[in-house]
Amino acid sequence: MTEKTALITGASRGLGAALAEALAPTHHIIAVGRTVGALEELDDRIKARGGSATLAPMNVNDTGAMQTLCRGIHDRWGHLDMWLHTAIHAAPLTPSHHIDTKDLEKSVAGNITATATLINYISPLLGEAGQAVFFDDPIVGQKFYGSYGATKAAQIALARSWQAETVRIGPRVDILTPQPMPTATRARFFPGENREGLHDIHTEAARLLAILQK
Repeated sequence: MTEKTALITGASRGLGAALAEALAPTHHIIAVGRTVGALEELDDRIKARGGSATLAPMNVNDTGAMQTLCRGIHDRWGHLDMWLHTAIHAAPLTPSHHIDTKDLEKSVAGNITATATLINYISPLLGEAGQAVFFDDPIVGQKFYGSYGATKAAQIALARSWQAETVRIGPRVDILTPQPMPTATRARFFPGENREGLHDIHTEAARLLAILQK
C-alpha cells in the first residue's frame, strides 16, 4: 500500500488530537489513547473531513499492547511514515522534598520507560525515511515540577540521543517546542488560569507541522 501513515501516541485530546486532524487529509491516522470516547469523537471529526483513522485505545505503558500494535502496523502497511509522541504523564505539583513515590514511579514509567520502549519498537517501522517527532516543554526545571520536569527532561534527552544517532542513517528525529495551549494537562498545572492568552491547539498544530515540512 502507498498510503501515508502517521502514528500519534496521546491522540485522545489536546495537541495529539489536533495533530491527528491536521494530518488526516494526507495520512491515515493511527490514534493511540486511553479514552475510548475521545478517540471515537476524533474519528468522527477525521471522517467528516474525508480522512480515515485506526483507533488504538491502549496505554503506552502496556508493553504487550504496544508490541501488538506495532506488529499490526507492520502486517497492514509494512512501515510508518511518521510517529508523533504527545503522550505524557503529568504528576501533581509538589515541592521536591514532598514528591510522592507512586507519582514519581508513574512519571518514570510513562515519560521515560514507555518512550524508550516505543523508540525500540517503532524505529524499525520508520526505517531510513520515516520521521519521529517529540515535544519539549520549557516548564521543566521550574519550582514544584520535580516529577514531571525530571522525567520530561529525560524523555527529551532520549529523543536527542536518538536524533544524534540517526542524523546520517535515519529516521529523521525532530524535537519541537509548542506554545502554551489550553489543554487538560496545562489545566492540571494552572487551575483557574485565564485561557484567553493561550494558543489555539489547531493553530499550534498547523504551525508545528509547517516547521516539520521545512
